[in-house]
Amino acid sequence: MYLIYKIITMKIGIIGVGLIGKTLALRLAESGHDVSVANSSGPENINKDVLSTGAKAVTTEDLVRDKDVIILSIPLNRIPEIASLLSSVPEETTLIDTSNYYPARDNKIESIESGLVESVWVMQQLGRPFAKAWNAIGSHSFAVHGKPEGCDDRIAIPVAADRDIDKDVAIKLINDTGFDAYYTGSLADSWRQQPGSPVYCTDLTVSELKEWTDKAEKERLPKRRDLAILVFMERMGNDFTKRIGNATIEEDAAFAIRLNRTLFM
Repeated sequence: MYLIYKIITMKIGIIGVGLIGKTLALRLAESGHDVSVANSSGPENINKDVLSTGAKAVTTEDLVRDKDVIILSIPLNRIPEIASLLSSVPEETTLIDTSNYYPARDNKIESIESGLVESVWVMQQLGRPFAKAWNAIGSHSFAVHGKPEGCDDRIAIPVAADRDIDKDVAIKLINDTGFDAYYTGSLADSWRQQPGSPVYCTDLTVSELKEWTDKAEKERLPKRRDLAILVFMERMGNDFTKRIGNATIEEDAAFAIRLNRTLFM
């Protein structure tokens, strides 16, 4: 396990090239890793800008073969669709999930609605352990606010995992994408980094993240999450995608961070 963590170049597969998946592909390839990306519509439909720092577009079947790490950057409700694809992946391969549960997008999942931790539900679908990472940073902050290791004001990203190897690999890769990492505990405790928690998309430093992780109140997370969505929709309108990629994205991202800090902390 120690040797895997110390490998400078890892073979990494990323399923999903949305806003988070794209930045993962760009930063990890830029850091020298051997990165492959795949989506549900085939490699020919992956934009060339995702591949600009060296990532390769492949089929999902090719992506899961002979990898040190596989990152799932897809909506939570699509996790069951790829479970069979991952069934042949060796146990020593680290899986990392970046998803969050949003009922309006994912359809209501009754067990999560009843209090099941999102990562525990994901583990039930996959039937294997993984790390939870990059779920608690906004796509804009992730794309533009990475900094070299050692910067005092470097944003930190929470990590949850049950196995040491998954934790260590996730921490290394978070650092490689330009952020500090902070281990929040097991997957069963990963509700502390779910939407609505003080560390969710609030752009905290590692010292701030340490302070606020234990201040999360599990029963209040869904209400806070949904209230933030209502306020954000009132400001932006129902179609968030119209704001992605235009001149207002930085302003919108800054507003979202202020809103989250007000409601979640």
